[in-house]
Amino acid sequence: MQSSTLDEKNLFYQLTPDFVLDAVESFGWRTTGEYLQLNSYENRVFSVRVEEPVGTQIIVKFYRPQRWSETAIREEHAFLNELEASEVSAIAPLKQKSGSTLTKHHGLWSAVFPKARGRMPQEFTNDDLTRLGRVLARLHNVGASRKSKDRPILDVESYGRPALRTIEPLLTPMLRDRYLDTAEIILDYLEDVLDPRRFQRIHGDCHRGNVLQTDEPGRPKEFFLIDFDDFGMGPPVQDIWMLFRRDDEEFKDEIDAFITGYEELREFDSSQLSLMEPLRGMRIIHYAAWIARRWHDPSFPLIFPQFGSDAFWLEECQALEKVAARLE
Repeated sequence: MQSSTLDEKNLFYQLTPDFVLDAVESFGWRTTGEYLQLNSYENRVFSVRVEEPVGTQIIVKFYRPQRWSETAIREEHAFLNELEASEVSAIAPLKQKSGSTLTKHHGLWSAVFPKARGRMPQEFTNDDLTRLGRVLARLHNVGASRKSKDRPILDVESYGRPALRTIEPLLTPMLRDRYLDTAEIILDYLEDVLDPRRFQRIHGDCHRGNVLQTDEPGRPKEFFLIDFDDFGMGPPVQDIWMLFRRDDEEFKDEIDAFITGYEELREFDSSQLSLMEPLRGMRIIHYAAWIARRWHDPSFPLIFPQFGSDAFWLEECQALEKVAARLE
């Protein structure tokens, strides 16, 4: 079993064009041989051109080994199908020739998605945010319809403290106590105010990079969401705070515009706004732990060359202190 796991990881780190194209062929599509690797830190994702329909591109995703169980991935796919059936702007996986949306190819769980035509907006106008509010409201209406059984829970016990334990040994000695004291303030605050009974299925990683806008001539521009890899159970505001920059002078107008659209389709609990900063703090802690856990991936030292340095931890500590100073 240990040898098999090692082989899967080595394969994941060294996917070749032949492997990717052979996989797509085995899933039921004839390829033209044209492919492009897309940016993805967590998984390996490729755009592949197929013969039918002529000129069509599909997206093939190889999940990182040992991260999600089969049941957890299938829950992600089921949620995406629910969203699509409810006309929520998200991209559901395609059925492969096996009849399933998920196949294990040489030990790697794999899925295929239609190619989404869109671009990442550089800025959001208030009208954009109102329309995006409607999209998130629809998503949360579907998410609230049932519970997730096998996806992560975004609370302090499951998400925050394990991350803090991961990075504690890595903290530079001169900042260790300062960092830990500030992190504990934030996590203690969240333990007091988060109510898991109000958790529901959410996107989980709804930052601006996962929001695309259609860009087809003659068609109205619409927003849609991608990358549900962190889909799980949590407070709905987790899908909202990453879309905003608290330091922007326009923050108040922007959040009001978003809520205006959101409340057209779903009630918004304004008390959730007080969770935005502490959730940001827990995300800072979790993100550093995520890098640490992925350090054995050959790409991570290249992507994050400053990780673990005194300068890195100082910047992280200052970011947490900024959050802690804003707790209400």
